[in-house]
Amino acid sequence: MAQRAAKKKTDASPPPAVATVRRGSRPRAATASSRIHADLRAELVSLQRRPGEAISEAEIALSYGVSRTPVREAILKLSDEGLVQIFPQSGIIVSRIPIAALPEAIVIRRALEETTTRLAAELITASQILALRSILERQREADVAGNRDRFHQADEQFHATIAEIAGYPGIWKLILQVKVNVDRFRLLTLPQAGRMAQVIAEHEVILFAIEAHDPDVAVAAMRKHIERLLGDIAAIQHVNPDFFDEGRE
Repeated sequence: MAQRAAKKKTDASPPPAVATVRRGSRPRAATASSRIHADLRAELVSLQRRPGEAISEAEIALSYGVSRTPVREAILKLSDEGLVQIFPQSGIIVSRIPIAALPEAIVIRRALEETTTRLAAELITASQILALRSILERQREADVAGNRDRFHQADEQFHATIAEIAGYPGIWKLILQVKVNVDRFRLLTLPQAGRMAQVIAEHEVILFAIEAHDPDVAVAAMRKHIERLLGDIAAIQHVNPDFFDEGRE
């Protein structure tokens, strides 16, 4: 009887550890690729890597302590997003901002944010108003400090929070995909004198209308806020001509 019990216990034991290691190996590679993609994407969108700049797979692999395979996977994904260009014989460069594609991306973003703004004005609660006010205060602090990175982060959070209040955070995720080159363009507008203060003022108008549960005024304010970018394209291109590509992707 004791032998039967021992046999039953042996049968119930977990599978060999090697099987667990085998199953876990691919997620580790995928995680490395995802991390490299996220880091590089942030550097490209924030213009830490400037349009036209060369990118070395070997240097990135060395800095992360990985093989070139996850780096190549990340680069291919960035190429699909239009952020890098791969030239088989000459290497990889940071894509220039496709100026002809900017108006369409801005119009798509405007349409989507008009939807979330209208719903947020109908649904917002007192605590959510406080959350938006807190974000706006962080933008003011970043403006005073002249910290454009912090300002941009708070700007993103302001719009993302409106989508969450509307009950459709997935719309903001879609907007993030659409506006990747718009973000690179927008960052070039922030050094303009008074630009950050202007954005804050526009956010205040949007927030006041949402707080007043006035969807029409809130939508009109959001539309004006986003459409302002259309009028900036020519001036920003003139100041930074090497950052832009005249052709469409």
